[in-house]
Amino acid sequence: MAKDSPYPEMKQGHTMARRGRPWRDFKPPPSGPVWSIIQGIGSYWTLVAAVDLGVFDGIGRLGPCRVDVLADELSVSAPHLQHVLDVLVTFGFLDQVDEVYELTETAERYLCTDGPASMAELVRVAPGPIANWTQLAETVRTGRVATPIEDDPAAFYGPLVQATFPTQLRAATRLGLRLGWARRSGLRVLDLGAGRAPWAIAILEQSPGSTAVVNDLPGVIDLAEHTVAERGLSDRVALRPGDFHEIEIEAGGFDIVVLGHVCRTEGEERSRALLARAFAALRPEGTVLIADYFADDTRKHNPFGLQMGLTMLANTERGGTLTNAQVCGWLREAGFESPRLLEPIGFNFVYVAALPPAREDRP
Repeated sequence: MAKDSPYPEMKQGHTMARRGRPWRDFKPPPSGPVWSIIQGIGSYWTLVAAVDLGVFDGIGRLGPCRVDVLADELSVSAPHLQHVLDVLVTFGFLDQVDEVYELTETAERYLCTDGPASMAELVRVAPGPIANWTQLAETVRTGRVATPIEDDPAAFYGPLVQATFPTQLRAATRLGLRLGWARRSGLRVLDLGAGRAPWAIAILEQSPGSTAVVNDLPGVIDLAEHTVAERGLSDRVALRPGDFHEIEIEAGGFDIVVLGHVCRTEGEERSRALLARAFAALRPEGTVLIADYFADDTRKHNPFGLQMGLTMLANTERGGTLTNAQVCGWLREAGFESPRLLEPIGFNFVYVAALPPAREDRP
């Protein structure tokens, strides 16, 4: 090796063209990104434990408090609880000053069970069955999920739609304010795979005299029936249980069709079929709403959308990532015009697309 080489630790003949860039040899990248992923499992289960123990609700009742006071309130070990609280501080869910812990605004809003946008029930159910994640490598090898949620959909979707209702109702309500549902009366709405029907409820609560057909599987639609009754809307809602690919839908009978967080579970072929059904169900100039978590077209810049897609891969028979280009392509293929992507609340996106004014172009 030449004595005057600026990179004495490099082998002779090591050039960028042959071996890569020189800094790979003497400046290794930090291991932090790997550790952040490894510790992710601990972070998740810390949050699960905090919700299960009632940490956030407990501090909500007591106000700012020391760990021993909270431990007595929750009937838990104070030394063990302190470890959990200290980690929750690093997450941004608690503040701690002079050994006194208090809720941050994030925890008050999202992690207390009575928070205005509570996600407390969602923490456990959002990832899907945990055992499927432990077998993800085998799922990728074989192309088959060990325990797909389709095996017992009501058992999975029941708790999920309970947990997601506050967030989806908020998203739907905000969208309605932007689209002006209050200025349109007598709308007829079809909500497919509705869960507890947050989208149909938001439309009916804003639009005078509007009615809705609400669909979901037996065992799930009962939750919609109960929620609709609680909100005094039973006389404006018809329940239609069954598979949304198979139920009878009146042609040209609706002003709005809602597909709320269903397409990413269905795969390309079945999503296209759903959009074709939506198109056939709408009146001229009617609109379809597709609420979901979408990834950017390069699949590089939206970690949340990509992770939600992987969650579908790990837990469903056909689901996966939805990109914006895919969804826009499906909409145009079905015959919809002028698709718009709106974000009524953070991380919750909705495509809004319309039928043409005339029906001659309909397939």
